[in-house]
Amino acid sequence: MKVILSRKGFDSSNGGCPSPILPDGTLLSLPIPTDDRDTYEDLSWKGVNYADLLRQLRPGKAFSHCHVDPDLRPGLRSAAVEGWKPAFGQAGSAQGAMANAGVEKGDLILFFGWFRYVEQGPNGYRFARKCEDFFRCADLHVIYGYLQIGEILTDPEVIAKYTWHPHASERFRNRPNALYLPAAYLSWNRKLPGYGTFPFREDRVLTMKNENRGTWMPKPFLMPEHVYGRRKNSAKGNGLYYSGIWQELILEESEGLLEWAESVIR
Repeated sequence: MKVILSRKGFDSSNGGCPSPILPDGTLLSLPIPTDDRDTYEDLSWKGVNYADLLRQLRPGKAFSHCHVDPDLRPGLRSAAVEGWKPAFGQAGSAQGAMANAGVEKGDLILFFGWFRYVEQGPNGYRFARKCEDFFRCADLHVIYGYLQIGEILTDPEVIAKYTWHPHASERFRNRPNALYLPAAYLSWNRKLPGYGTFPFREDRVLTMKNENRGTWMPKPFLMPEHVYGRRKNSAKGNGLYYSGIWQELILEESEGLLEWAESVIR
C-alpha cells in the first residue's frame, strides 16, 4: 500500500493565511479561492460560517468563491446536496504524477495543510499570539484528513454525475482528470469509514518542533529514497524540507510507514 501526502487548503499564494485550528481542536481546512460554484458564504461547520470566520481572521480582504476539494465533510454546504458522496479530485500534471506512480485502489491519501490555532479576541477569532507552547502558537503542517481509495473515476461522463464536486465542471473536460472515491471501510479496521477528518493531535503534526512549518521531522519513511520521483532533502540544518511547488508526495511502502499512517488515523 502506498501512502500519499496531499497538501491542500490555504497557503501563502492561495488565501494568504493558515487554516484555523479552532479552540476545540477542529482542524478546519479552508478551501482555496477560485471561480468555482461554491462560495465561502455557503459553507458552515458546527455553527462556524467560513465567510464570517475569514472576515475575522483577514479583515479587509474579500473572499467569494472557492474550490471545495477534497470534499470530506457531509452537510458542509448550506443547501443540502442530494446524493452527496465524499470525493477528491485531481487533474493535469498532478493527476499525471499520481497515475505514473501507479496510485491505485487500496492506497491511502493523507491530507495535510498549513494550520495555526485561533483564539477569541475583541472582534471574534484571531490567530494565537506568541506563547511558550510551540504547538499552540506556531505555524504548522498538520494532517487533517484521510481517504483510502476505493475507486478511481476517469470517464468524464461518469465524473459529470458528481455535479456538486468542482472536478465535474466543464473546465476539467479536456485535460487529465480523476475523482478518487473512498472505500466503505479502512482495509485494516472495518470499524472506521474509508474517509474522514481529524481534530488536532500532536502526533498528526509533520513540522519539526521549533522549526518553520515546512521543515518536518525526518522520519525514515518520509526521506527522499522512499518518495516517488526525483526529490531531495533541502533542509539547511536538522529536519526534512521538500522545496518547490508541489501537491503530493507519493510514498512507497517501507519499514514503519504503514504503522505510522494507521496510528495517525486512530
